[in-house]
Amino acid sequence: MSRLSLAVHKFSSCDGCQLALLNAGKDFLELTRLMEIRHFAEAGILDNNAEVDIAIVEGSISTEADLPRIQAIRKHSKWLLTVGACATSGGLQALRNMHDSGQWMIDIYATPGSIDSLETATPISAHVPVDFEIWGCPITTEALLEALKSLMAGVSPIEHSDKLCIECKRRQQVCVMVTGARPCMGAVTRSGCGAICPRVGRACYGCYGPAENPNTASLANRFKGFGLMDDEITRRFWFINSAADGFRQEGETWDKK
Repeated sequence: MSRLSLAVHKFSSCDGCQLALLNAGKDFLELTRLMEIRHFAEAGILDNNAEVDIAIVEGSISTEADLPRIQAIRKHSKWLLTVGACATSGGLQALRNMHDSGQWMIDIYATPGSIDSLETATPISAHVPVDFEIWGCPITTEALLEALKSLMAGVSPIEHSDKLCIECKRRQQVCVMVTGARPCMGAVTRSGCGAICPRVGRACYGCYGPAENPNTASLANRFKGFGLMDDEITRRFWFINSAADGFRQEGETWDKK
């Protein structure tokens, strides 16, 4: 059986989701035996225009130069996988979508005219068709390897869209919201992280994005009952995945109060 070919591309991001692949250790070495990596700058393999079976894309579309580049990547790949909050929802960069980007550039940079930036930071799916998304900030090595193994086997990867509360229950983790009145986003956030924060007594802050059918209004009202101010509730929904459907609308609701 011929090996599938792979390219890993980066847009505006911190590189953390690419590290999920490099940090696979022995599994990454095994992957290089099973797949032909044709472009992966982080690993020193460069061919930005390589024709591949699978393109993994990290990062949001944030500059004019990003637009033709993502179109070319889509054209040169059979399957396109977006990984991480930046690629799936715009990430932290999308916070600028709420304000006048020209004004904050003037406030921050001495020579704002030299900054190449679009008015908004947007997910990859806003510009090209995406075959599969892996949410998270950052994603886990296990989730990425699981998706690649599925594609190598000729089947579609499984999307994990259950709520984090389900993952906590499976791990017999005590609920930090019920027992500690902590404003936990787990009831509306998708699983996949292993319930890292609740396992150490911290409230989930939604870095894996909205789960399937999230009841954000009910959770926001519960946060209000805990004594959170309106702007604090907004920040809960507008932290890492501010542009994601559900989180964006709920944040807007409390931002206007």
